[in-house]
Amino acid sequence: MEFITDVTAVIDGAGYKDKGRLIKILQPYSPERKSSSYIVRGSYEEVERLSNKLSAMKHHLSPATPGRTLQQDPAPASVKSVVVSSVVMSYIQQKCAKELDKIQGNNFVIEIQPDLRTAHSNPGVTVQVTFRPQHTSVQPVHADYVRQRFITFYQRTASDLEATLVPVSSQSHKDLQRRFPQLLITPSFNKDEAKVSGPFMHIAQLKEFLLKNTPSPSKSPVSKGAASSRTSGPQPTHSKDPEDEPCLICMEQIVTREKETLRCKHSFCRDCLKRAFHYKPVCPTCGQLYGTLTGTQPEGGTMTVTKNSSSLPGYKKYGTIIIQYYIPSGIQKEAHPNPGQPYEGVSRTAYLPDSSEGRMIVKLLRRAFDQKLIFTVGQSSTSGRNNTVTWNDIHHKTSTHGGPTHYGYPDPGYLSRVQDELKVKGIE
Repeated sequence: MEFITDVTAVIDGAGYKDKGRLIKILQPYSPERKSSSYIVRGSYEEVERLSNKLSAMKHHLSPATPGRTLQQDPAPASVKSVVVSSVVMSYIQQKCAKELDKIQGNNFVIEIQPDLRTAHSNPGVTVQVTFRPQHTSVQPVHADYVRQRFITFYQRTASDLEATLVPVSSQSHKDLQRRFPQLLITPSFNKDEAKVSGPFMHIAQLKEFLLKNTPSPSKSPVSKGAASSRTSGPQPTHSKDPEDEPCLICMEQIVTREKETLRCKHSFCRDCLKRAFHYKPVCPTCGQLYGTLTGTQPEGGTMTVTKNSSSLPGYKKYGTIIIQYYIPSGIQKEAHPNPGQPYEGVSRTAYLPDSSEGRMIVKLLRRAFDQKLIFTVGQSSTSGRNNTVTWNDIHHKTSTHGGPTHYGYPDPGYLSRVQDELKVKGIE
């Protein structure tokens, strides 16, 4: 998962005495000249490397004057804390350690207050996350980048995360954790239940697994397992079919006359399914799409497709398809985070090989654009500003070179991945 794309850096040329060396450093980044400043665009990693080079250049050009005391290093760059859910943060810390390490890098340490071991016991508790610079030489812009990378990753993780209790014996915690490594499974205060957090689809698969592997009361005279831990007192017999399976949304037995079975053969309470489909028309168990998915992309945008004869790395036999998106600024509607408030528009350029597969993907992207699925309104992962148009989880190649880490080519698996992302949204 990428954290920040399309970073823009403005370098004030007036601050550098050796203009020739400055231009030589900037040249690989194709800078745009504006008055005495240079504008550079690229990935977070590219801009960070450039910043380090420029910082080293400044230090080299500014030796201490003989007879005078060296100026002390400035105070470490201050980083604002981020207030987050303790449940989500606990999941990130234990299940996304590699991603977290990548975000903080070698120049920052992460501080969480209060301690997650105590905060996680209460799902409603929030914690403060701070990325503290380890060195006084860390630039404020680096500290802000790290914070924004974390916010972006947190938001994407939280949007797909569910926390719930499942009926399970304490002896099977470790076995379930091995079977479902994407989930965080911990003991609950109730010995017959476990706390589970993780992606929605993986939790649905866990619940389905438990249903298939838990003896029903009719087959087991002593029911201390998962099926019985959700019941208390005598069960009514006049309205429920004992052979019906529980609804995986509310985890209660489905009333026969209120049962709704989808084409994928998964069944739910009719009202539960209606509420779930109001949010997103997909099966809560397997993710199969029902109907047409429409996103929250603002109105009035354009998608322009052109071609040129130059080839992309990895596709030497083909020309290049250039996609130019434009979403104008406007006022947010009910489906957006802050209805009635203005949002900032955006222009983006993406690239595909002009092969038969590339041309097919362009057609799919056109359908996604028409269904308002390419963009949404939210917080910019580059500037941190709210109320701006952002990408909406269909990945694009915004650079012709640099490979996957720079959002460019070569990337042999990209065409297949973007088709999978489109398929999830019902476009194939």
